[in-house]
Amino acid sequence: MAEGVLQQEPAPMKAGAKTLVRVENVIKHFPAGLGQSVKAVDGVSFEIVEGETLGLVGESGCGKSTLARLVTQLLPVTSGKIFINDIEVTKLRGEKLRQQRRQMQMIFQDPFASLDPRMTVGDIIAEPLVNFGVMRGRKRSERVQELLKIVGLNPNFNNRYPHEFSGGQRQRIGIARALALNPKLVVCDEAISALDVSIQAQIVNLLEDLQREFKLTYLFIAHDLSVVRHISDRVMVMYLGKIVEVADSAGTYTSPKHPYTKALLSAIPVPDPRIQRGKRLVELSGEIPSPLNPPSGCRFHTRCPIARVPTPCAEVEPPLEEKARGHLAACHFSQDV
Repeated sequence: MAEGVLQQEPAPMKAGAKTLVRVENVIKHFPAGLGQSVKAVDGVSFEIVEGETLGLVGESGCGKSTLARLVTQLLPVTSGKIFINDIEVTKLRGEKLRQQRRQMQMIFQDPFASLDPRMTVGDIIAEPLVNFGVMRGRKRSERVQELLKIVGLNPNFNNRYPHEFSGGQRQRIGIARALALNPKLVVCDEAISALDVSIQAQIVNLLEDLQREFKLTYLFIAHDLSVVRHISDRVMVMYLGKIVEVADSAGTYTSPKHPYTKALLSAIPVPDPRIQRGKRLVELSGEIPSPLNPPSGCRFHTRCPIARVPTPCAEVEPPLEEKARGHLAACHFSQDV
């Protein structure tokens, strides 16, 4: 766990909470020439309820960021449906889609590249308000200063430029911009991975405070599984364009049902050297297969320590199904994990 993050489990989901995001069998393939395509996201389905934080983890290149851009419709789907508040956003075009985007915003990974160096902080935060014609003149300036204060920055910093701020402060500016239109869904696309460890803790605590204050819903993407455990109500594990496990945070970390999840968890370093020395690392053989030509059957079988080849692992794709109450996994032999 990053230093400074409070050691507490996320609050459980409220019973009967309304579904805010519904993703149904979404596919995104990118043309790669010679009749080939990169299968970045390949048949993904999940839901996020209001007020929940759904963590999304997986190795680089597994499709996490592509999935984030599909949910916010920064990329069009190849096929499948995405609903936000029961509105199918994958069918919207033009002005209707633009208006729907007020409800969903992103916090990007790189706090340096995501802010225009030619604009003042005030103009950056006010840009969503300008684009949607929300507030003018003095009211807009007051809103910008209010947002700076909300994210823990001096309201008088609105006339400064991004290069005058540290990485953590820049990310706070990005968060303020994301909150400007009072969205319901905020997609955090590895929003802390480019920051120092101590700053990561501050940003995570800020996101939790903002969620409670403004009743936000998060899709939280990260590499650091210890941070994901802290902030997430549920955790979704992705491998090579597929969701391989979904469970509540406690279940994912204490009783994984997929060998890939177990391998990811075994790689988390423990701050106590004595425990770390005795910790058993689950080693995965081979390289990650290419999304141009993913393996048949279970996509993980080429690296899986419990795979039985050829049948069924190499021939039959395991369905994402319930292995325990509220715990889904796509594995033929989850009982052996």
